[in-house]
Amino acid sequence: MAEPQIDDSEEERVDTESEETFKALTGTEKSAILMMLLGEEEGAAVMKALSPQEVQTLGAAMYSVQGVNQAIVNMVLDEFLDVIKQQTSLGLGAGNYIRNVMEKALGEDKAQSVLSRITPSSSEKPIEILDWMDARSIAELIQDEHPQIVALVMSYLEVGLAADVLLLLEENLQSEVIQRIATLETVDPSAIKELENVLQLKFKANTNLRSTQVGGVKAAAKIMNFTKEVMEKRILGAIRKNDKDLMAAIQDNMFVFDNLGMSDDKALQVLLRSVEVEDLCLAMKGADEELQGKLYSCMSERAAANLKDEMEALGPVRLSEVQEAQKRIVAVARRLSDEGAIVLAGRGGEEMV
Repeated sequence: MAEPQIDDSEEERVDTESEETFKALTGTEKSAILMMLLGEEEGAAVMKALSPQEVQTLGAAMYSVQGVNQAIVNMVLDEFLDVIKQQTSLGLGAGNYIRNVMEKALGEDKAQSVLSRITPSSSEKPIEILDWMDARSIAELIQDEHPQIVALVMSYLEVGLAADVLLLLEENLQSEVIQRIATLETVDPSAIKELENVLQLKFKANTNLRSTQVGGVKAAAKIMNFTKEVMEKRILGAIRKNDKDLMAAIQDNMFVFDNLGMSDDKALQVLLRSVEVEDLCLAMKGADEELQGKLYSCMSERAAANLKDEMEALGPVRLSEVQEAQKRIVAVARRLSDEGAIVLAGRGGEEMV
Protein backbone atom coordinates (compact mmCIF):
# COMPACT_ATOMS: atom_id res chain seq x y z
CA MET A 1 0.00 0.00 0.00
CA ALA A 2 1.47 3.31 -1.09
CA GLU A 3 2.18 5.90 1.59
CA PRO A 4 0.21 9.15 1.29
CA GLN A 5 2.19 11.91 -0.40
CA ILE A 6 2.54 15.27 1.35
CA ASP A 7 2.24 18.18 -1.02
CA ASP A 8 5.23 20.55 -0.77
CA SER A 9 3.03 23.63 -0.92
CA GLU A 10 0.91 22.32 1.94
CA GLU A 11 4.02 21.69 4.04
CA GLU A 12 5.28 25.20 3.33
CA ARG A 13 1.89 26.65 4.29
CA VAL A 14 1.95 24.84 7.64
CA ASP A 15 5.51 26.04 8.30
CA THR A 16 4.53 29.61 7.44
CA GLU A 17 1.53 29.48 9.77
CA SER A 18 3.70 28.13 12.59
CA GLU A 19 6.25 30.92 12.09
CA GLU A 20 3.50 33.55 12.12
CA THR A 21 2.01 32.06 15.27
CA PHE A 22 5.44 31.99 16.90
CA LYS A 23 6.08 35.67 16.04
CA ALA A 24 2.72 36.61 17.56
CA LEU A 25 3.49 34.93 20.90
CA THR A 26 4.06 37.24 23.85
CA GLY A 27 6.90 36.76 26.30
CA THR A 28 4.41 35.39 28.81
CA GLU A 29 3.10 32.81 26.32
CA LYS A 30 6.63 31.68 25.46
CA SER A 31 7.33 31.33 29.18
CA ALA A 32 4.14 29.29 29.50
CA ILE A 33 5.29 26.91 26.75
CA LEU A 34 8.62 26.43 28.51
CA MET A 35 6.77 25.77 31.76
CA MET A 36 4.76 23.04 30.03
CA LEU A 37 8.05 21.35 29.10
CA LEU A 38 9.18 21.18 32.74
CA GLY A 39 8.30 18.35 35.08
CA GLU A 40 5.73 18.95 37.80
CA GLU A 41 8.30 19.43 40.57
CA GLU A 42 10.43 21.85 38.54
CA GLY A 43 7.34 23.77 37.41
CA ALA A 44 6.10 24.05 41.00
CA ALA A 45 9.50 25.37 42.08
CA VAL A 46 9.29 28.12 39.45
CA MET A 47 5.75 29.01 40.49
CA LYS A 48 6.83 29.38 44.12
CA ALA A 49 9.28 32.08 43.07
CA LEU A 50 6.56 34.19 41.41
CA SER A 51 4.18 36.76 42.86
CA PRO A 52 0.45 35.91 43.03
CA GLN A 53 -0.27 38.16 40.03
CA GLU A 54 2.52 36.54 38.01
CA VAL A 55 1.22 33.06 38.90
CA GLN A 56 -2.25 34.05 37.71
CA THR A 57 -0.92 35.53 34.46
CA LEU A 58 1.38 32.61 33.71
CA GLY A 59 -1.27 30.05 34.65
CA ALA A 60 -3.79 31.62 32.26
CA ALA A 61 -1.17 31.65 29.51
CA MET A 62 -0.42 27.95 30.10
CA TYR A 63 -4.06 27.15 29.40
CA SER A 64 -4.03 29.29 26.25
CA VAL A 65 -0.97 27.60 24.68
CA GLN A 66 -2.01 23.99 25.23
CA GLY A 67 -2.90 23.53 21.57
CA VAL A 68 0.32 24.76 19.94
CA ASN A 69 2.01 22.32 17.59
CA GLN A 70 5.46 20.78 17.94
CA ALA A 71 7.00 23.15 15.41
CA ILE A 72 6.09 26.16 17.57
CA VAL A 73 7.36 24.41 20.70
CA ASN A 74 10.68 23.77 18.93
CA MET A 75 10.94 27.44 17.90
CA VAL A 76 10.36 28.61 21.47
CA LEU A 77 12.91 26.12 22.78
CA ASP A 78 15.49 27.11 20.16
CA GLU A 79 15.07 30.79 21.02
CA PHE A 80 15.45 30.02 24.73
CA LEU A 81 18.62 28.00 24.14
CA ASP A 82 20.09 30.77 21.99
CA VAL A 83 19.52 33.28 24.78
CA ILE A 84 21.11 30.94 27.32
CA LYS A 85 24.15 30.36 25.10
CA GLN A 86 24.69 34.11 24.74
CA GLN A 87 24.36 34.87 28.43
CA THR A 88 26.00 31.93 30.24
CA SER A 89 29.41 32.66 31.73
CA LEU A 90 31.38 30.27 33.91
CA GLY A 91 34.84 30.61 35.43
CA LEU A 92 36.61 33.82 36.48
CA GLY A 93 34.66 36.93 37.35
CA ALA A 94 31.68 35.05 38.78
CA GLY A 95 30.89 37.92 41.13
CA ASN A 96 30.44 40.39 38.29
CA TYR A 97 28.47 37.81 36.31
CA ILE A 98 26.04 37.24 39.18
CA ARG A 99 25.61 40.99 39.67
CA ASN A 100 25.00 41.53 35.93
CA VAL A 101 22.45 38.71 35.76
CA MET A 102 20.62 40.09 38.80
CA GLU A 103 20.54 43.61 37.38
CA LYS A 104 19.30 42.47 33.97
CA ALA A 105 16.62 40.27 35.49
CA LEU A 106 15.45 42.53 38.31
CA GLY A 107 16.72 46.03 37.64
CA GLU A 108 19.53 47.76 39.50
CA ASP A 109 17.62 48.60 42.68
CA LYS A 110 16.06 45.18 43.31
CA ALA A 111 19.29 43.45 42.33
CA GLN A 112 21.05 45.41 45.05
CA SER A 113 18.43 44.21 47.53
CA VAL A 114 19.05 40.56 46.64
CA LEU A 115 22.81 40.97 46.61
CA SER A 116 22.64 42.60 50.03
CA ARG A 117 21.20 39.37 51.39
CA ILE A 118 24.02 37.34 49.84
CA THR A 119 26.79 39.79 50.76
CA PRO A 120 25.38 42.01 53.54
CA SER A 121 28.55 44.02 53.91
CA SER A 122 28.10 45.47 50.42
CA SER A 123 24.50 46.64 50.91
CA GLU A 124 24.00 50.32 50.10
CA LYS A 125 20.19 50.37 50.24
CA PRO A 126 19.15 48.00 53.03
CA ILE A 127 15.61 49.39 53.21
CA GLU A 128 14.86 48.06 49.73
CA ILE A 129 15.10 44.51 51.02
CA LEU A 130 11.48 45.13 52.08
CA ASP A 131 10.48 44.26 48.51
CA TRP A 132 11.66 40.71 49.16
CA MET A 133 9.64 40.16 52.30
CA ASP A 134 6.23 38.49 52.30
CA ALA A 135 3.29 40.95 52.35
CA ARG A 136 1.83 39.40 55.49
CA SER A 137 5.19 39.61 57.27
CA ILE A 138 5.49 43.30 56.41
CA ALA A 139 1.91 43.98 57.51
CA GLU A 140 2.49 42.23 60.85
CA LEU A 141 5.71 44.19 61.28
CA ILE A 142 4.15 47.63 60.79
CA GLN A 143 0.47 47.30 61.74
CA ASP A 144 0.98 48.66 65.28
CA GLU A 145 3.27 51.50 64.22
CA HIS A 146 2.35 55.16 63.76
CA PRO A 147 0.60 55.76 60.40
CA GLN A 148 3.50 57.95 59.28
CA ILE A 149 5.93 55.07 59.78
CA VAL A 150 3.55 52.74 57.94
CA ALA A 151 3.31 55.24 55.07
CA LEU A 152 7.10 55.52 54.90
CA VAL A 153 7.53 51.74 54.76
CA MET A 154 4.83 51.44 52.08
CA SER A 155 6.52 54.13 49.99
CA TYR A 156 9.61 51.97 49.67
CA LEU A 157 7.73 48.90 48.46
CA GLU A 158 7.12 47.84 44.88
CA VAL A 159 3.58 49.02 44.14
CA GLY A 160 2.05 45.55 43.76
CA LEU A 161 3.51 44.42 47.08
CA ALA A 162 2.42 47.69 48.71
CA ALA A 163 -1.15 47.07 47.55
CA ASP A 164 -1.06 43.57 49.06
CA VAL A 165 0.19 45.00 52.36
CA LEU A 166 -2.48 47.72 52.25
CA LEU A 167 -5.17 45.07 51.93
CA LEU A 168 -3.91 43.36 55.09
CA LEU A 169 -4.00 46.53 57.20
CA GLU A 170 -7.05 47.52 59.25
CA GLU A 171 -9.64 49.38 57.16
CA ASN A 172 -9.53 52.52 59.32
CA LEU A 173 -5.77 52.72 58.68
CA GLN A 174 -5.83 52.21 54.90
CA SER A 175 -7.13 55.63 53.82
CA GLU A 176 -4.90 57.48 56.29
CA VAL A 177 -1.83 55.64 55.00
CA ILE A 178 -2.64 56.46 51.36
CA GLN A 179 -3.24 60.09 52.30
CA ARG A 180 0.11 60.27 54.09
CA ILE A 181 1.92 58.62 51.17
CA ALA A 182 0.40 61.16 48.80
CA THR A 183 1.70 64.04 50.93
CA LEU A 184 5.21 62.65 51.45
CA GLU A 185 7.96 64.46 49.58
CA THR A 186 11.40 64.28 51.12
CA VAL A 187 12.47 62.29 54.16
CA ASP A 188 15.39 63.42 56.30
CA PRO A 189 17.94 61.06 57.84
CA SER A 190 16.23 61.08 61.25
CA ALA A 191 13.04 59.68 59.73
CA ILE A 192 15.03 57.01 57.91
CA LYS A 193 16.78 56.22 61.18
CA GLU A 194 13.43 55.85 62.95
CA LEU A 195 12.27 53.50 60.22
CA GLU A 196 15.38 51.37 60.62
CA ASN A 197 14.72 51.18 64.35
CA VAL A 198 11.21 49.91 63.63
CA LEU A 199 12.63 47.26 61.33
CA GLN A 200 15.10 46.37 64.12
CA LEU A 201 17.86 43.97 63.08
CA LYS A 202 16.57 43.39 59.56
CA PHE A 203 18.70 46.19 58.20
CA LYS A 204 22.06 47.67 59.03
CA ALA A 205 22.42 51.15 60.45
CA ASN A 206 23.52 53.71 57.89
CA THR A 207 24.88 57.01 59.20
CA ASN A 208 25.52 58.53 55.78
CA LEU A 209 21.93 58.75 54.57
CA ARG A 210 20.95 61.85 52.67
CA SER A 211 17.44 63.24 52.23
CA THR A 212 15.51 60.80 50.09
CA GLN A 213 12.64 61.39 47.69
CA VAL A 214 9.83 58.97 48.51
CA GLY A 215 6.07 58.90 48.36
CA GLY A 216 4.04 61.62 46.70
CA VAL A 217 0.77 61.65 44.79
CA LYS A 218 2.14 59.48 41.97
CA ALA A 219 3.39 56.85 44.41
CA ALA A 220 -0.01 56.76 46.13
CA ALA A 221 -1.77 56.52 42.75
CA LYS A 222 0.43 53.62 41.66
CA ILE A 223 -0.41 51.68 44.81
CA MET A 224 -4.10 52.42 44.30
CA ASN A 225 -3.85 51.04 40.74
CA PHE A 226 -3.27 47.61 42.27
CA THR A 227 -6.33 47.68 44.52
CA LYS A 228 -9.76 46.31 43.67
CA GLU A 229 -12.40 48.83 42.59
CA VAL A 230 -14.47 48.44 45.78
CA MET A 231 -11.46 49.07 47.99
CA GLU A 232 -10.39 51.98 45.76
CA LYS A 233 -13.76 53.74 46.12
CA ARG A 234 -13.78 53.31 49.89
CA ILE A 235 -10.26 54.69 50.36
CA LEU A 236 -10.69 57.61 47.97
CA GLY A 237 -14.03 58.42 49.60
CA ALA A 238 -12.39 58.58 53.01
CA ILE A 239 -9.57 60.79 51.70
CA ARG A 240 -12.11 63.07 50.02
CA LYS A 241 -13.68 63.85 53.40
CA ASN A 242 -10.33 65.17 54.67
CA ASP A 243 -8.86 66.65 51.50
CA LYS A 244 -10.94 66.86 48.33
CA ASP A 245 -8.08 68.28 46.24
CA LEU A 246 -5.69 65.53 47.31
CA MET A 247 -8.25 62.87 46.41
CA ALA A 248 -8.65 64.45 42.96
CA ALA A 249 -4.88 64.59 42.49
CA ILE A 250 -4.48 60.89 43.35
CA GLN A 251 -7.37 59.96 41.08
CA ASP A 252 -5.91 61.98 38.18
CA ASN A 253 -2.63 60.05 38.46
CA MET A 254 -4.19 56.61 38.59
CA PHE A 255 -4.56 54.27 35.61
CA VAL A 256 -5.84 56.41 32.72
CA PHE A 257 -6.89 55.86 29.11
CA ASP A 258 -3.41 56.59 27.75
CA ASN A 259 -2.00 53.72 29.85
CA LEU A 260 -3.93 51.24 27.71
CA GLY A 261 -1.17 51.45 25.11
CA MET A 262 1.15 49.52 27.46
CA SER A 263 -1.12 46.45 27.53
CA ASP A 264 -0.81 43.55 25.10
CA ASP A 265 -3.02 43.02 22.07
CA LYS A 266 -5.04 40.18 23.59
CA ALA A 267 -6.06 42.27 26.59
CA LEU A 268 -7.03 45.17 24.36
CA GLN A 269 -9.04 42.90 22.05
CA VAL A 270 -11.09 41.66 25.01
CA LEU A 271 -11.56 45.24 26.22
CA LEU A 272 -12.65 46.54 22.81
CA ARG A 273 -15.32 43.86 22.61
CA SER A 274 -16.63 44.95 26.01
CA VAL A 275 -17.05 48.71 25.51
CA GLU A 276 -19.71 50.78 23.77
CA VAL A 277 -18.82 51.90 20.24
CA GLU A 278 -20.08 55.42 21.05
CA ASP A 279 -17.69 55.66 24.00
CA LEU A 280 -14.81 54.35 21.91
CA CYS A 281 -15.44 56.97 19.19
CA LEU A 282 -15.37 59.79 21.71
CA ALA A 283 -12.39 58.40 23.63
CA MET A 284 -10.30 57.93 20.50
CA LYS A 285 -10.82 61.61 19.64
CA GLY A 286 -8.56 62.50 22.55
CA ALA A 287 -5.95 59.76 22.01
CA ASP A 288 -2.58 60.39 20.40
CA GLU A 289 -1.67 58.78 17.08
CA GLU A 290 0.40 56.04 18.70
CA LEU A 291 -2.43 54.88 20.95
CA GLN A 292 -4.95 55.15 18.11
CA GLY A 293 -2.71 52.98 15.94
CA LYS A 294 -2.32 50.44 18.75
CA LEU A 295 -6.09 50.16 19.23
CA TYR A 296 -6.79 50.02 15.48
CA SER A 297 -4.31 47.16 15.15
CA CYS A 298 -6.38 45.17 17.67
CA MET A 299 -9.48 45.41 15.45
CA SER A 300 -10.36 43.86 12.13
CA GLU A 301 -9.75 46.10 9.12
CA ARG A 302 -13.49 46.51 8.64
CA ALA A 303 -14.10 47.46 12.28
CA ALA A 304 -11.23 49.95 12.23
CA ALA A 305 -12.53 51.53 9.01
CA ASN A 306 -16.05 51.80 10.44
CA LEU A 307 -14.74 53.39 13.63
CA LYS A 308 -12.74 55.98 11.66
CA ASP A 309 -15.84 56.85 9.64
CA GLU A 310 -17.90 57.29 12.81
CA MET A 311 -15.21 59.48 14.35
CA GLU A 312 -15.20 61.73 11.31
CA ALA A 313 -18.99 61.93 11.36
CA LEU A 314 -18.89 63.12 14.98
CA GLY A 315 -17.10 66.33 14.11
CA PRO A 316 -15.75 68.55 16.91
CA VAL A 317 -16.66 67.39 20.43
CA ARG A 318 -16.22 68.87 23.89
CA LEU A 319 -13.09 67.85 25.76
CA SER A 320 -15.23 67.01 28.80
CA GLU A 321 -17.22 64.50 26.70
CA VAL A 322 -14.00 62.85 25.54
CA GLN A 323 -12.66 62.62 29.09
CA GLU A 324 -15.89 61.12 30.41
CA ALA A 325 -15.90 58.49 27.64
CA GLN A 326 -12.28 57.62 28.41
CA LYS A 327 -13.15 57.25 32.10
CA ARG A 328 -16.00 54.87 31.24
CA ILE A 329 -13.66 52.72 29.15
CA VAL A 330 -11.03 52.71 31.90
CA ALA A 331 -13.75 51.65 34.36
CA VAL A 332 -14.57 48.68 32.11
CA ALA A 333 -10.86 47.85 31.83
CA ARG A 334 -10.42 47.91 35.61
CA ARG A 335 -13.48 45.70 36.09
CA LEU A 336 -12.16 43.15 33.59
CA SER A 337 -8.78 43.29 35.32
CA ASP A 338 -10.37 42.73 38.75
CA GLU A 339 -12.27 39.74 37.33
CA GLY A 340 -9.05 38.27 35.92
CA ALA A 341 -10.34 38.47 32.33
CA ILE A 342 -7.42 40.66 31.24
CA VAL A 343 -4.06 41.82 32.56
CA LEU A 344 -3.41 45.54 32.33
CA ALA A 345 0.23 46.62 32.10
CA GLY A 346 0.85 49.29 34.72
CA ARG A 347 -1.91 47.91 36.95
CA GLY A 348 -0.52 44.75 38.41
CA GLY A 349 -0.05 43.19 35.03
CA GLU A 350 3.55 43.60 34.13
CA GLU A 351 4.41 41.09 31.44
CA MET A 352 6.88 38.34 32.23
CA VAL A 353 9.66 37.58 29.76
